[in-house]
Amino acid sequence: MEFVDRAARFLLPYLTLMMPWALMGLMVTGSLVKELVPLDATYLSNKRNVLNVYFVKFAWAWTFCLLLPFISITNYHVIQKILPVLFRLFSLLVGTIIWYTCTSIFWLIQDFTGSCYKSSSLDVVTQEHSNKLRCLQAGGIWQNFDISGHSFLLSYCVLMILEELAVMPSVKTFQGSTLHMVVNSLFLALTCLTFIWLFMLFTTAVYFHDFWDKIFGTLVGLSAWYGTYRFWYLSPLSPGLPPKRTLYFPKSNRRL
Repeated sequence: MEFVDRAARFLLPYLTLMMPWALMGLMVTGSLVKELVPLDATYLSNKRNVLNVYFVKFAWAWTFCLLLPFISITNYHVIQKILPVLFRLFSLLVGTIIWYTCTSIFWLIQDFTGSCYKSSSLDVVTQEHSNKLRCLQAGGIWQNFDISGHSFLLSYCVLMILEELAVMPSVKTFQGSTLHMVVNSLFLALTCLTFIWLFMLFTTAVYFHDFWDKIFGTLVGLSAWYGTYRFWYLSPLSPGLPPKRTLYFPKSNRRL
């Protein structure tokens, strides 16, 4: 899998640099398509499609379960110390907290900004049901500002995966070794997962939610990535960024 090593070495820095802009561009373009020239209904516009039910609904679980062994193996191979690797794994805990906190806030915003209507014409409002769950259980229709959780989580997962894959150029393994096959397999799995997240972001943009729901969701995902990998993780009191291998020259080999 020599092509994997070359792709990791030459493409990842550019992808990491351009992806935030690409994600926002994809979301804006897809959302404008939905508003101006809506596409015909397809299998992907059904929320029960396979990718949505078995992947997007568990997006953080998929991302977490693949990044856990990848970070553990690659970071230890580069650092050769257990404690720094354990600190690096705290980035997954941070991601879990971000995912849970943001989705919980989104639910609160739904309840705070919403109203319960008795009919689809949205002309008769009832004050009996103060949140979305009670409204739906009573057979009503809940209308609210619905920040897209998919836009937030998928954009955040894509950026987090790319940041963690940045360790690949520093992972030196022997061709055909067990470590080489394991690392490359995890790399390919994470790459495939990234393409799935990007594809589902596109389907979200062109089929679901309102324009500003998706834009705000994507901005929250980008902010979560920037606040961690571009700000907090630069501090010593943080999980830190993926390690990079540095060249070491013994003093005896140096030339004056």
